[in-house]
Amino acid sequence: MSDVDEQNPEVPIEQHSGSQSVLSDSSVKADNDNLKENSDELAEQVVDIPKKPASAYLTISIFCTMIGFGGFICGWDTGTIGGFLAHPDYLKRFGQHHHDGTHYFSNVRTGLVVSIFNIGGLFGCLILGGLADRIGRKMALVAVTVIFMIGIIIQIASIDKWYQYFIGRIISGMGVGAISIFSPMLLGEVAPKHLRGTLGSMYQLMVTFGIFLGDCTNYGTKNYNNSVQWRVPLGLSFAWCLFMIAAMFFVPESPRYLVEVGKVEEAKRSIATSNKVSVDDPAVQAECDLITSGIEAERLAGNASWGELFSTKGKVVQRLLMCCMLQCLQQLTGCNYFFYYGTVIFQAVGLKDSYQTAIVFGIVNFASTFVAFYVVDHYGRRKCLMWGAAAMVCCYVVYASVGVTRLYPDGIKHKDTNSSKGAGNCMIVFSCFFIFSFACTWAPICWVVVSESFPLKIKPKGMALANGCNWFWNFLVSFFTPFITGAINFYYGYVFMGCMVFAYFYVFFFVPEMKGLTLEEVDELWQEGVLPWKSPDWVPASRRGADVDLDAFQKDDKPFFKKMFGSK
Repeated sequence: MSDVDEQNPEVPIEQHSGSQSVLSDSSVKADNDNLKENSDELAEQVVDIPKKPASAYLTISIFCTMIGFGGFICGWDTGTIGGFLAHPDYLKRFGQHHHDGTHYFSNVRTGLVVSIFNIGGLFGCLILGGLADRIGRKMALVAVTVIFMIGIIIQIASIDKWYQYFIGRIISGMGVGAISIFSPMLLGEVAPKHLRGTLGSMYQLMVTFGIFLGDCTNYGTKNYNNSVQWRVPLGLSFAWCLFMIAAMFFVPESPRYLVEVGKVEEAKRSIATSNKVSVDDPAVQAECDLITSGIEAERLAGNASWGELFSTKGKVVQRLLMCCMLQCLQQLTGCNYFFYYGTVIFQAVGLKDSYQTAIVFGIVNFASTFVAFYVVDHYGRRKCLMWGAAAMVCCYVVYASVGVTRLYPDGIKHKDTNSSKGAGNCMIVFSCFFIFSFACTWAPICWVVVSESFPLKIKPKGMALANGCNWFWNFLVSFFTPFITGAINFYYGYVFMGCMVFAYFYVFFFVPEMKGLTLEEVDELWQEGVLPWKSPDWVPASRRGADVDLDAFQKDDKPFFKKMFGSK
């Protein structure tokens, strides 16, 4: 959402909120047309909130960092759980026993301990998602962070029962799943219009920062011989949660929520705080009026049924399928193959200290996120997704081929076989190239496209289904990875490579370019039936000259290879 708003900073809020899908009946359309006329008259009288030097927004930047810290909590779990699996004390307590007394994790137990967190996240999204409208964004974040803390307490209290730890991960997963909704939501609603893209990206940045520091913590505790190895990282999770809860009592509440519940004066104070102006500034009243107008438009639009998501009118079902497919493919990049199991993977290539490699992964992931802030809006969604898919294919070709043919002398790992150091180093380097390619493209862009694609009436349900696909495939990849790697080892890389080849062609033929368009124009793009590979040149009707041939954007008789290599 924030990326869209950054592209169109001057678009009044009510225009975003008032975009209508073809699912609305005629009476609602008439009411909304009247409301839009009133909104247009209001927009003419709007006094824009003055833009100030960047230094003037230090306070709101700190507030947005606090709000985005919810992403840090999610990233922290991702960064630490992979290291836990390699800790001897953790293995002794929650693993299984060989006949000779040595300890190990079965593929089933490994998959469950890691992946059940994602099932909890899915349930958290579906069950707790309505809290933000009932108790507010800030209090919703406090409530779900407390749920996460309950799960952490259960995990820390686990002595030697793996299923107790398992239950704790489900509960903490529910909390993180809900945080992943509320944190970006509050960021998008309190950030100033012209900084919404930058400040709204704090959540993703904090996710990568959490992964990095989680890897560093695993490295710092690996030399202990007791439960300090894994209880300290879990205990720090508890500390991060306390910081998150305390921060919510300092940050401003969403002015949108405050207006919706009738607290207009508080909404004005929130707007004034975010934009560094006086509460009495005329621009604050104008902004509040625009929010009010937008909320009225949403109330007129009403709520769609789940069945309407599968309507072909307005290409709604096509949008749903595209968003679901993108979220599935984001997990099928294999990103969590490295983030969840990176420490274990590089023990297999003969590294004496695979924790150091995990830290390198975390640094690359964190730094690459800054690059993503630039490329997404500069080059567009389609180009970045296709370039990212192509780059990841190249990385997997080298990674899998070296792992299969060069890592071991005869291509098969034996108990007493030493791996090739040169081959292992090559695999690490191309793993870093993969993470860079992923973090710059597929990591942020899938969420951006999903937030841009749905019309207002079906947006909550459409995004719930699409994001649910992401959580579900996250579970599948993380659960079945131990089984698959146990059976085919580094051939697994070819599986992800094939998925990325498919992703390249899927994006070309089914994902339109939405860079630089308002949400209303995105809806117009879909309804006009513009071919995705011609969408970069498409111009909305409001900016279209009389000589533009719309039919040329809807049909293409060129051969397949000319479509692929003769288009943008």
